[in-house]
Amino acid sequence: MSVHRSISEHVSRQAEYITLYRKLDAMREVRIEQAVEQCKQGKEIDIAAINYVTEQINQLAQQHHLPPRKKVTVEMIQLINK
Repeated sequence: MSVHRSISEHVSRQAEYITLYRKLDAMREVRIEQAVEQCKQGKEIDIAAINYVTEQINQLAQQHHLPPRKKVTVEMIQLINK
């Protein structure tokens, strides 16, 4: 019984980490879209918020064997608009 409980708890925790990872990844995508809009409008591109979330994702990824995300550069945002 305790082995089953341990496995269930582990799976539950992994599911929580994956849910958090997905939320952070969605937040990152929203921030990327905002940066793309800033670029389209000729405004200064702010990537700090994107990369803050990226760091959180990568910390979670490293601890729980999930795929990391690349840090975003201003050049990457500009290339999306071309």
